Amino acid sequence: MPQIAPLRLTYAQTLLDGALQDHPLTVAEGQITDTPARELDLSGYLLLPGIIDLHGDGFERHLAPRPSAPFDQTKALASAAAELAVNGITTAWFAQSWSWEGGHRSGAAAVGLMAAMAATRPSLLPDVRLQLRLETHVVQDHPKVLEAVVRHGVDFVVFNNHLPEAQEMARNRPDRLAQWAAQTKRTGEEMMEIVLAAEAQSPQVPAALGAIAAEFRRLGVTTGSHDDDSAETRAFYRSIGAPIAEFPTTLDAARAAHAAGEPVLMGAPNVVRGGSQTGNIAAEALIAEGLVDALMSDYYYPALAQSAFALVDRGSLRLPQAWEMISATPARIMGLSARGHLKAGARADIAVVNAKTHRVEMTLCQGRIAHLAGELARRLWA
Repeated sequence: MPQIAPLRLTYAQTLLDGALQDHPLTVAEGQITDTPARELDLSGYLLLPGIIDLHGDGFERHLAPRPSAPFDQTKALASAAAELAVNGITTAWFAQSWSWEGGHRSGAAAVGLMAAMAATRPSLLPDVRLQLRLETHVVQDHPKVLEAVVRHGVDFVVFNNHLPEAQEMARNRPDRLAQWAAQTKRTGEEMMEIVLAAEAQSPQVPAALGAIAAEFRRLGVTTGSHDDDSAETRAFYRSIGAPIAEFPTTLDAARAAHAAGEPVLMGAPNVVRGGSQTGNIAAEALIAEGLVDALMSDYYYPALAQSAFALVDRGSLRLPQAWEMISATPARIMGLSARGHLKAGARADIAVVNAKTHRVEMTLCQGRIAHLAGELARRLWA
């Protein structure tokens, strides 16, 4: 879709410099400027920086609405990108695992998704990228991982260890282990053989992770860890140069990351629902302590915008501070200096939100209309 003709957005409340201001913006040639242009009256609306989602796996429902019913990946990715735009998300990382678990979390599945994204990205309006969730115990796959990261330009990797979860299921919830195994067309016994083989790599893991993390740094890849359960776990990932703490599961892990000046990322659905669906620590409790830097969609894209307004409605934060957690801060973490704000010269990534309903009625991605609905569609059409 071509960029819109120069258009000046007037009479809205614009988020600038940490405050909502009566400040018009002009969108021209994919950027935000402060020059005259044809005007659009946006009274009753909020102009907010486009949302930046550092981790979301809601796209999986587009790839395979049912585990046994996969669809064409390029078409599914286009559908997922449309869902992003409807929810004001202008830049997103789709979280894909590379794990010993197999199935849709196998190395082959990861490489296949990378290839599909490479073929599809040029036609998508939100900027869609891939975050690789690399299991710690796939040491033998590291050469293939590095090759794929280089070939497909992956710029974000987080380390993840699902072995303790698998072992806990084997001990206490064999029914869940059987269900998990069935998703990859295996029996529980076959899955446990794979778990034990992965666990046998444990002596090699620390050195191997240090080596591959060093390669990621050399390539300019941002790195972090997923589901840190303690300050000690966070300290290990800090020692190999993986500073981002994504979804820490305990207060100690979050405090340790914060004390070291490391970004702490939590799930927006956790905020909206008032707690973790897996029973881990509540994100809002961490926010109250000032321990959360950014929120991510996790498994539900609408939760990002909803979480910002939920924090406002509950009196936890003002809107500028809440929105910063889903726009400016994620942009800063990933080094995207032209995103996450609406200053002149910024990329024209804008979420236009109805001030009463909090519904996103227009999303601009680099000056292109990715989503348009409601009263705002009528105004623009007129």
